[in-house]
Amino acid sequence: MATHAPEGTIRLGDITVRRMGFGAMRITGPGVWGPPADRAGALAVLRRAVELGVNLVDTADAYGPNVSEELIHEALSPYPPGLVVATKGGLLRGGPGQWSPDGRPEHLRRACEASLKRLGVARIDLYQLHRPDPQAPFRESVREIARLREEGKVRHVGLCNVTVAQLEEARGIVPIVSVQNRYNLEDRHSEDVLEACERLGIAFLPWFPLATGRLALAGGPLAKIAHAHGATPAQVALAWLLMRSPVMLPIPGTSSVAHLEENVAAAALRLSQAEFDQLDGA
Repeated sequence: MATHAPEGTIRLGDITVRRMGFGAMRITGPGVWGPPADRAGALAVLRRAVELGVNLVDTADAYGPNVSEELIHEALSPYPPGLVVATKGGLLRGGPGQWSPDGRPEHLRRACEASLKRLGVARIDLYQLHRPDPQAPFRESVREIARLREEGKVRHVGLCNVTVAQLEEARGIVPIVSVQNRYNLEDRHSEDVLEACERLGIAFLPWFPLATGRLALAGGPLAKIAHAHGATPAQVALAWLLMRSPVMLPIPGTSSVAHLEENVAAAALRLSQAEFDQLDGA
């Protein structure tokens, strides 16, 4: 469950993490493909995230592919106590910007076991189905991850890019502690999924959390509120997400230490109710 945690934190089952995580997709090469141009810089971002108190790093075998997990192991192992490295399986890569789902049980098992080796752990704290596969029964995909949990290879199970119906179906098979769907100020198509997570006490990890679009244009509401707080539009967008729901757990990603520090600082930004409402209705 995601409730009953101290202020500024959230629970993933029996794990407590801070409500600002780090998404490790952008530490790879262009198109989330291949190694980063600046390997030392990517390692520095990961280490700085932990120094700043981030204790949830979210990755996937598809990032690179494999590159993000390998960099996390290189930068952070042996992992400090309390650090949660969450990863995912269920997507294949054909090249830069190319993604295709593979939710077959045999693929998910191979993917999980390969992630265990790359990350250098005996158990993955949070293993997430990256995307339902239209060519594989969703129930069978979830059942395989449930089996991996029963075998002790996975501690907790999460879902990504799912509907409310799929969330309910999965919960009938295995406890679900998190959902990761696209959600930001500009795109709120997963509002019903977020509301379901609130009712159920499940953490909601919005991917692409910094999309602001027209709201950040000069003279727009986001830009004005950011100016009033001496903050950036991205920081205000993150502060809005945190205020939107107590189960919200943003995982903004970056390949820059400066942007990382900016994102983490957004957790301390407090919007007024009027400012929140203005953005909420924009």
